[in-house]
Amino acid sequence: MQIDAVDFFYLSMPVVTTEADGSQDALLVRVRAGGHQGFGECEAAPLPSIAAFVCPMSHGACQPVAASVLGRRLDSPADIAAIAADVAYNSMDVLQAAHTFSGIEMALWDILGRARGEPVWKLLGYERSHPKTPYASLLFGDTPQQTLERGQDAIRRGFRAAKFGWGPIGRGSVQQDADHFFAAREGLGADGILLVDVGQIFGEDVERAAQRLDALEQARAVWLEEPFHASALGEYGALAKRSRTVRLAGGEGAHNVSMARHLIDYGGIGYVQIDCGRIGGIGPAKQVADYAAARGVTYVNHTFTSHLALSASMQPFAGLQAHHICEYPAAPKALAVELTANHLLPDANGQVTTPETPGLGMTIDAQAVRRYRVPVDIRVAGRTLYTTPDFNA
Repeated sequence: MQIDAVDFFYLSMPVVTTEADGSQDALLVRVRAGGHQGFGECEAAPLPSIAAFVCPMSHGACQPVAASVLGRRLDSPADIAAIAADVAYNSMDVLQAAHTFSGIEMALWDILGRARGEPVWKLLGYERSHPKTPYASLLFGDTPQQTLERGQDAIRRGFRAAKFGWGPIGRGSVQQDADHFFAAREGLGADGILLVDVGQIFGEDVERAAQRLDALEQARAVWLEEPFHASALGEYGALAKRSRTVRLAGGEGAHNVSMARHLIDYGGIGYVQIDCGRIGGIGPAKQVADYAAARGVTYVNHTFTSHLALSASMQPFAGLQAHHICEYPAAPKALAVELTANHLLPDANGQVTTPETPGLGMTIDAQAVRRYRVPVDIRVAGRTLYTTPDFNA
């Protein structure tokens, strides 16, 4: 097969706010090759990502992503890896390249799986797909009472685990944060699995983060996610040594495999969370999953958007039975829900399984794409570099 076309669709809710909710917009990618089409989703700002695909070349190491993708052969996983290597080399000075290629790479796996009649996880070498325990990915409430109620709601909806993130944590006093941690525990009950994400709020301040450890341990949180900037390896390592029962988690900010490996080796994390829409796609995420498993670190997917992104994020660790915690977008915006005609729903045991159907196993809802589409025209010196195409699923 030859890659004939790569199309981007900038989708957005009518109103986008400063809420830390990545499901308010999306960049859907459609790739066509050999009479097949596949879909992926970039977890990044849509306009810079489109621009990275079509921008004029600045020099040999600053070429548009398109230069390494269009016209290439797509007959095996090795072809996807070769394209990825060329994107990394030819676009090394286009800092958005990894985000842009992430969605393309997902779509390439989707096409290859559809062409072969196999799910992507089989193409990755797994013999079977193991069910995962989804955790409801939620935001902390504005008040402890709201946090408690969100935990109770997650339990009512059948979740056994929930991650509370962002919100007011780190913006007030230690006691105010503790009140939220205890409220989350109360909402989930004694047996619920409590996970906490503070969204890099402490920057590089180990002491401020460490002040929250006692309350987190009392609330029996399993992990503390992203206390620092993604590259603050020394700070991660220092805090990891001071924590008794709460393990550190991170990795969603990794834009390549090396960044994730360094967080494991030098940051002392116990859970590595990879977003296929940022790291360069499914292939690099699988490399991190293998690396983590060999070092006793638990791999966890990162996704807060659509079920297309959810399916892609589950493929790299579908065959790892012991790595069973799965992030699940429990309260996304309507755009993320409506983007796919089918969804990965928890079974009677409250578990989610990666699709057995070819490719990523997801069907895009054409009406939803048209409903949320934001038309894009990129022109330079009177020449049109990109225009949003029509969508026909």
